[in-house]
Amino acid sequence: SQHSLAKGTHRNETQCDSDIAGGSARREYERRKTKREERVWVEHPKIGGLILALSDDPQSTKAWASGAKGEAALGARLDRLASESIMVLHDRRIPGTKANIDHIVVTAGAVFVIDAKRYVGKRPSLRIEGGLLRPRVEKLFVGGSDRTKLVDGVLGQVERVRAAVADGTIHVSGVLCFIEADWPLVGGAFSIRDVRVVWPKKLSKVIDEATGQVTVAAVRDRIAAAFPQA
Repeated sequence: SQHSLAKGTHRNETQCDSDIAGGSARREYERRKTKREERVWVEHPKIGGLILALSDDPQSTKAWASGAKGEAALGARLDRLASESIMVLHDRRIPGTKANIDHIVVTAGAVFVIDAKRYVGKRPSLRIEGGLLRPRVEKLFVGGSDRTKLVDGVLGQVERVRAAVADGTIHVSGVLCFIEADWPLVGGAFSIRDVRVVWPKKLSKVIDEATGQVTVAAVRDRIAAAFPQA
């Protein structure tokens, strides 16, 4: 990918919460991995070790590890932006569900609800279907596969955060940030149904450019109270 994550893991403890980006995804990966290993040993007590040595975790399990890696990398970049006017929350649980929000960034100009996705070497793109005689429909494709449900997921998170902020004057914006994707040399970023689709460096620029009169610390505390650490 042309647009890569910057190196370094500096964390501004005074402005970032003690939550760890990708923590819940990492724990889910470890849970699934351990459960599989235990099952193999129970079913094959004599050769369980050999089976595990010669086989790999299923893709559904490895996806959690990949996701955790992407969230952690993006989290480190967001932490480096942290200041009194940019505050960051990671891995926040959505009460009443098993879901979580990867990252929430509160700035003086807006609140960004960010879903980190790691699709190595695959290109995100916007496809528009219909028009004229049929309804116009925007779809998100990643590497040729329809991933529009990712947009639906972010929009759902945005609505929950907006309700927690409880201030119609504060703009809450959804973002899908693709890590290690195959972005073109020129352009590439786009919006679909008010959700920005970007890479990490572009996201940093969007956050830096958000200006306004939001009382950052108070809004951040309100969101942190509504969405506990996962």
